[in-house]
Amino acid sequence: MDGIGERVSQRIKQVRPDALQREIAQAIGMTPDAFSRALNGARHFSSLEMVQLSDLLNTDVYWLITGSPDPHKLRVAARHGFDHDTGHRDVPGRDGDEQTLNDIALAYRQAYPDPEPKPALPATVRAVRAALGEGFVRPFAERLEDGLGIDIVRVKELSTAYSFSVGGRHVIAVPATGNWFRENWSMAHELGHLVLGHHDDGADADVSDEHEAAANSFAAELLLPADQVRPVDWNRVADDRLADLIWSWGVSTDALARRLDSLIGATPAPVERWVGHSTQRLLRHHLPLKDEIDHITMRMDAASQRRFPLSLQEAHLARIERGEIGKRTLAWMLDIDPDVLDVDAPEQSEPEPDQLASALGL
Repeated sequence: MDGIGERVSQRIKQVRPDALQREIAQAIGMTPDAFSRALNGARHFSSLEMVQLSDLLNTDVYWLITGSPDPHKLRVAARHGFDHDTGHRDVPGRDGDEQTLNDIALAYRQAYPDPEPKPALPATVRAVRAALGEGFVRPFAERLEDGLGIDIVRVKELSTAYSFSVGGRHVIAVPATGNWFRENWSMAHELGHLVLGHHDDGADADVSDEHEAAANSFAAELLLPADQVRPVDWNRVADDRLADLIWSWGVSTDALARRLDSLIGATPAPVERWVGHSTQRLLRHHLPLKDEIDHITMRMDAASQRRFPLSLQEAHLARIERGEIGKRTLAWMLDIDPDVLDVDAPEQSEPEPDQLASALGL
């Protein structure tokens, strides 16, 4: 129990360094003397006090008690919103996304109750590009799953993109918005978090900002590699050539402008004049497509569709068929009523009265 007091003291120094012990004690309903004795191991914290401390210090009760991370806690990295004028980053929809993230995690835990070790990821952007292969942007989700073993989930309930590991799988979850170039950047950004090992939910603001900047740099080099961007004569690029580059890289005009500003210190005029317009407008008017198929709308449609990996759905079906889990989670993944989901599940027979009595200890 002595270790609990040490961990509480450690956490106070991390997140409330200017707080007095009596202020912490008062916030959780303890007297200063009782709090001091608990820190020194002369008395136990009660269960209620432990829960209140975990809330106050933004940490896990499990860690306070054991000194180890909670193996069941979902640790996520999220794509933060960024105000370019103030430099402020935040995830305003985080609380509202919590239930959906937990539902996704439940789907994986049900499908893979005995998870295997997660696949190792390449350590550099160059190695990631090699694993994804040429032209990876259009089938980005499929290439991430096939080339790197990273599952892609797309649901309308999320406000931003997240990445985490659960059930022995790396997962990137993105909102279904129809905005395919934003989705590409979100997947590349979250891939950066996974590769760089940024899943330390609860990190302080400075560390979180560093991680966000690093993940954004990773995404920029993955989607807009310097050795492809620099050679272009940007001051003379025509609109149809610009549209073709935007299409092949799978990014927005705004993302390209910011990348150019980072690489060459300015946004060339042919790019700058399109930044104030939607990327879709540039593509609709100037993309030189070679057939009659509306590829632009197809990309929008794909980015708006609910998506769970087929391997996850198949794992659910196999366990449902064996009677190990119900079908409600699979129905949620498919966004349909469980009552109309037709799956091969074993018949549920009513227990005999004596079996029920025995199970209840009667």
